[in-house]
Amino acid sequence: MTANQLQTEQQTKRVFSSVGTSHYGPDDRSKVTGELTYADDFDADGLLHANVCRSTRASATIEDVDTSEAEAIDGVEAVITAADVPNNKSASNVVGQSQEVGLLEAKHQVLADDVVRFFGEPIAIVAATDPQIASEATERIRVSYGSKEGVFDPREAMEPDAPEVHGGNNVIARWKLREGDVDEAFEDAAVVVEDTYETSFQEHAHLEPESGVSWIDDDGVLNLRVATQVIEQYREVAEILDLPESKVRVRGTLMGGGFGGKEDLTVEPYIALLTWETGRPVKLTYDRDEMFVGRHKRSPFTVRYKHAADEDGNLVAVESELVSDSGAYVYLSPWILMYATYHSTGPYDIPNVKADGYSVLTNNTPGSAFRSFGAVEATFGVEQQIDAIARELEMDPAELRRKNYFERGDTTATGQPIDSAVMLGESQDAALDALGEPSQSDDPDVVVGQGFASSWQSYGRMRYLGDISSSWVGLEKDGSAIVRSGIPDLGGGQRESLRQIASEELGIPTEDIQVNSSDTQSTPLGGTVTASRGLYMSGNAVRKTANTLRQQILEKAGDLLEEDADDLDISDGVVHTSGRTNEVSVSDVVIACHAEGNPLQNLETFRAPTEPPIEDEILEGSIFPDFTFSTQAAEVEVNTRTGEVSVSKLALAHDVGKAINPSRVQGQIEGGAVQGLGYALMEDYSLDDGVPLTRNLSDYKLPSTADAPEMETIILESESGNGPYGAKGIGEPSITATPAAILNGIYDAIGGRVTELPASPEKVFTAMTEADD
Repeated sequence: MTANQLQTEQQTKRVFSSVGTSHYGPDDRSKVTGELTYADDFDADGLLHANVCRSTRASATIEDVDTSEAEAIDGVEAVITAADVPNNKSASNVVGQSQEVGLLEAKHQVLADDVVRFFGEPIAIVAATDPQIASEATERIRVSYGSKEGVFDPREAMEPDAPEVHGGNNVIARWKLREGDVDEAFEDAAVVVEDTYETSFQEHAHLEPESGVSWIDDDGVLNLRVATQVIEQYREVAEILDLPESKVRVRGTLMGGGFGGKEDLTVEPYIALLTWETGRPVKLTYDRDEMFVGRHKRSPFTVRYKHAADEDGNLVAVESELVSDSGAYVYLSPWILMYATYHSTGPYDIPNVKADGYSVLTNNTPGSAFRSFGAVEATFGVEQQIDAIARELEMDPAELRRKNYFERGDTTATGQPIDSAVMLGESQDAALDALGEPSQSDDPDVVVGQGFASSWQSYGRMRYLGDISSSWVGLEKDGSAIVRSGIPDLGGGQRESLRQIASEELGIPTEDIQVNSSDTQSTPLGGTVTASRGLYMSGNAVRKTANTLRQQILEKAGDLLEEDADDLDISDGVVHTSGRTNEVSVSDVVIACHAEGNPLQNLETFRAPTEPPIEDEILEGSIFPDFTFSTQAAEVEVNTRTGEVSVSKLALAHDVGKAINPSRVQGQIEGGAVQGLGYALMEDYSLDDGVPLTRNLSDYKLPSTADAPEMETIILESESGNGPYGAKGIGEPSITATPAAILNGIYDAIGGRVTELPASPEKVFTAMTEADD
């Protein structure tokens, strides 16, 4: 795996000391040796173990829940059902929508009460002195079900007479794009290409399962130490238990992955309820079966695209219809649909746009956040369409894309100006150059194909949410520093990046900086590690906080050295003049400030750009902070006898703005690409009338090291992003183009197009056969 860093001629020539170099944090050794403490490793005196009783029906009424046998088992300390939960339902409104989303059970409910809506839905929870006792007790809970017709196809769920999943319309969100006149453009077009694309459920499959421990401390505060992407969930836990928010404390742990799977509530409400009921510490860790049947997935989409181009290859119109299967509860589905609808144009300046998106409730496993959050689903179809148009016009797909790429200063279909660099042409050149000429296979049954895809991906939360992130930085008398930020670390090196940023601003070596993170009562809230906002928001907050201290250090050092502060710099913990003819240690500066009653400590808040809330289903204006632009290219080998596909090489070119820690950036890009490879070719979470058929890692195939191809990563740096030092988000864009690039490679190899994920051998063989007919 190789990574190259390319820079634009227009960027600043600032010389960095810490930022831009690969750093490895103090947690890295403990990760590879297995010594790191994860959520499930925590223990406590008197610890109880929790287990969840789940529905064995996809759609049914609950006539009775008999817990008497479970409660009679020796060692069972508590059994809780919906009737015992102070606030069991969570309802919310989505801006721009005319109805209350999902009605009474908008986002979710903690435990099913009168109806179960998906297979695996929690009905009751148990706490016992031993994990086996807790498991046995859940099996002894007798649930009596009544019949309730379910609906499992989102198209059928949209029909007026469809069974109602909650009550009211199953269509829980609608988003639209409108620009120009698509009908007129289609009439005058030289070529029109239309097709339908289907994406699939995808399991997060993070190495670490959902896990957490809860207890009540001596101050009567309910503590949760949990693997989460969102420590701010303490507010929702407090609401569920009807407690003051000040009485709930969430401490995040270092994690073994999340990918959106730990963005919504996971084990938090269950351990909190059981601890509050028993007064004892409680631990709950899901097994793989629970992760598969009881946790949300990437939502499947059906996307119909119709594109038009003139004879010169200029895209003149795109019309799309996007239908997402939200599953049984709303969770984040309306926002996933918003992202998909917004990104449905692809990274292209198209004058006439019509898009209609629908998020639909069914009795399938719920859909919610997953890496690339709607953009990868839209890109999968867009980039195959662009290739198809090029072939109709007998044009080079690379040339056609170049003619239509966004440029800096263009506006999106909503009218949002693109203010940062758009390195689509540069990323295309870099990816295709790195991919090189097609390989030749020695196997006569194997054909080789190459494909590529370009993508755009927003980073940061929607502007109307008014996103903020706070941090605290303090200097010790020995010249070391402490950074406090509420941002969790999923395993992507968030804490190490903050350490580098603080080091850059303060002029202190990274080894002298301690980062404390992810605690709702001892670190300023930094916001979620979602939407590729982690570094963008918390990095800006730390930079802002540390920079204020830097100015204070320089001012005081100027007094001590009798120099103008503007003539001083800080490096390696020393404040000095340019020729180092006069200098003083940061430690001495801090001591001098303390002597004057002025400890060098600072708390700051970074605020993202904001816009008024969306008032209509039609998406208009500046909705996202900024975008990351990328191109990925793939070489595939297809066995013409079996339809089996392997990816032999990936070339991954992304403008990351500024790579704060290049090794971490490379890891994000390559990890996302391999996850996209799995999504494209093998990951298949399937259901039969809402009942999961895939419940473990034996049935659900994930890419292994044997499936990982040769990868070349090209890190482009425009230094034009909204993040610290011009950084852009990269956690999600790393997967956005991968499936489309691989599918375009398959078409290049066999001459037939696969439009449904995953591209299994059966589907590839069928496409190959149809192409030969």
